[in-house]
Amino acid sequence: MKDDCIFCKIINNEIPSTKVYEDDTVIAFNDINPLAPIHILVVPKIHIENLMELENNELLAHLVEVIKKIAIEQGLDKDGFRVVTNNGENAGQVVKHLHFHILGGKKLEIN
Repeated sequence: MKDDCIFCKIINNEIPSTKVYEDDTVIAFNDINPLAPIHILVVPKIHIENLMELENNELLAHLVEVIKKIAIEQGLDKDGFRVVTNNGENAGQVVKHLHFHILGGKKLEIN
């Protein structure tokens, strides 16, 4: 855990969140500034800055399984959804803790 990381604080229940999923290694919660009707962040509980620092393929596989599970629970598997992760400042990564955005619930624009 990193003391100044907002996601680490959410994981430690120091900051409230609206959780939609949690297990021993992953937490998922609603984004506080949603870009779509459904905008959920899926975050590993260990602090990893971005995808380039991820060395655990089992964790990545588990993250993908959690994303699929949430998509089904939210009904996104029927109409489609987007999964995004930003890596580094030039890509738009604001929080320096690996996370995946699940976006759906409407037709998403292609940019």
